[in-house]
Amino acid sequence: MTLFSLLTPQDLLLALGVAFLAGSIKGMVGFAMPMVLVSGLSVFLPPELAIAGLILPTLVTNVLQAFGQGVQAAVSSMRQFRVFLIVGLVFLLAGAQLVTLVPPSTFLLMIGAPVTLFALIQVLGVKLVLAKPSVRMEALIGSVAGFVGGMSGIWGPPTVAYLTALNTPKAVQMRVQGVIYGLGAVALTLAHLGSGILRAETAPFSAVLIVPAVVGMWLGLQLQSRIDQALFRKVTLVVLLVAGLNLLRRGLMG
Repeated sequence: MTLFSLLTPQDLLLALGVAFLAGSIKGMVGFAMPMVLVSGLSVFLPPELAIAGLILPTLVTNVLQAFGQGVQAAVSSMRQFRVFLIVGLVFLLAGAQLVTLVPPSTFLLMIGAPVTLFALIQVLGVKLVLAKPSVRMEALIGSVAGFVGGMSGIWGPPTVAYLTALNTPKAVQMRVQGVIYGLGAVALTLAHLGSGILRAETAPFSAVLIVPAVVGMWLGLQLQSRIDQALFRKVTLVVLLVAGLNLLRRGLMG
């Protein structure tokens, strides 16, 4: 069987557990699945296989998240954050072209530092808020998220930092994240079909991880629906802080 030629049954069980955990966290706060998956899988699998593994679960869960409240709601979110999406897509394409020219560690540090600072000062009780969205700020954050996403595949932290600063209601934040990450996941899937990372040998492994990721996401959503806006904000900031520190670690360690 192709699947067991790439990894042992024990490794597969561990991978299923990592996918379930990643889905649970995503269901709770709406993001962090790629970071949890690639960090967890890389502990016992080759990096290329870890990246291949995250592609399809990430794509499926983001589509579910984006349309979880209906097609009309998703379209409404696209219109509301169209500047972010359009600018982000342009810079994602630009960033992807520079992958071979600029060390990825440089961009991980560039995004990890401000995200960690933002989350840390808010966890400590200092609130950074935007009274209302502005086209200039939305374009700026969209360009950063898109550019770093094109370089590293990570869009979550700057997107969440922006939505949290706007004090976006949790239901809207979950949906908007799904729309943004869903479009990014489609681009990521196409990119790695072209790169050869997602191919006939690795696609079955990625497909197997879809089920535990979706089940974990469902469980996380049940928990998320029972917490209020203030607690949701705190949980999101803690996850954001951990994500930022992880980006710094990867940037410093290479």
